[in-house]
Amino acid sequence: MTMLSERISQSAFDGSRLRVVLLLDLHDGAQQRFLEAYEHLCNQVASVPGHLSDQLCQSIENPSQWLITSEWESAPPFLAWVNSEEHVEMVQPLHGCVRDTRSLRFSVMRETAHGADSAPEPVKGNFPASPRVGDGIVRHALTFTVKPGSEPKVAEILAGYTSPEARVDDTTRLLRTTLFLHGNRVVRAVEVQGDLVAALRYIAQQPEIRRVEEAINPYLEQDRDLSDPNSARMFFTRAALPAVHHVAAGAATPADVSRHALFYPAREGCGMALARLLAQQDEAAAGDPASPVAASTVFQRDDVVVRLVDLTAPPERDPAAVLGVRGPRKTDVLRRLLDTGEAGELSDDRALARFLTRCDMRLITDRRSPRS
Repeated sequence: MTMLSERISQSAFDGSRLRVVLLLDLHDGAQQRFLEAYEHLCNQVASVPGHLSDQLCQSIENPSQWLITSEWESAPPFLAWVNSEEHVEMVQPLHGCVRDTRSLRFSVMRETAHGADSAPEPVKGNFPASPRVGDGIVRHALTFTVKPGSEPKVAEILAGYTSPEARVDDTTRLLRTTLFLHGNRVVRAVEVQGDLVAALRYIAQQPEIRRVEEAINPYLEQDRDLSDPNSARMFFTRAALPAVHHVAAGAATPADVSRHALFYPAREGCGMALARLLAQQDEAAAGDPASPVAASTVFQRDDVVVRLVDLTAPPERDPAAVLGVRGPRKTDVLRRLLDTGEAGELSDDRALARFLTRCDMRLITDRRSPRS
């Protein structure tokens, strides 16, 4: 029997194969255009590192409903591709054919095969030793940059809005929204119970949120027009900052925690490796009863890495845990993965600590639904 730990954990770094399921609802009459676009797309995807196979299916009950499944060596190569500019451009021809989409990602836990004259047998492979324990919460973030000098005004706008009603529908509820600012970069982290896509669509439709988005439009470095579906889709696709790892010491988070976030500047091409290292550090912290880290979420896209951490003690009590540093060997690896800019090579631990302290993000607002 497989024993489950009480630790809450989700991760893209368990090394297991990944199965991606994409549900699509096509516009009437768009089937042939969709097939042509898919044929071109699958030929391109076949050359993406880590891609193993894909399959296209059409519903036998509703011809407008389609299903694309793909298999990958592991989650990191898929995430590197799906969050890239190459992917944004590659899937653009599909948008005119598709009315609605939903993407689901699964670690392959077990697999069986049928022999010609034998009963099903388990397939040998790199499968997780045991299932992870979840808490029913989906975590996601959006990030974008604003024009230098506009940060005070943007912070004022983002802190002053009225929260929308938490209930999205019978199965989905907004639990928490936290906004941080680091330099001219904004990070908005959300926690949702239920369907993340339904929650994000609900948020985008709320008048109070639309007013906020319109108010910050003049200050964005990347122009957008949220009244244009294609412009809005491109903006939010590029702004997506997925959660690649989450861990909590227990199923229930203590009430007296403080929330912090750090923006880690990664060297070019090192974002995924940096996120993986921080995930390993926080897994170790979650197993240490003396650690003040109650929960941690690592968000990563390309070389943008953000770590959200809930602490049971003041940050100054255990600075290393707050900064995500545990042990000299890990510290050496961390130095090599960070883009230190003018800070130099961070030759000693004190220099690294000072550098990471400057990675601390400023909390703009932290809002919870009344019953979360």
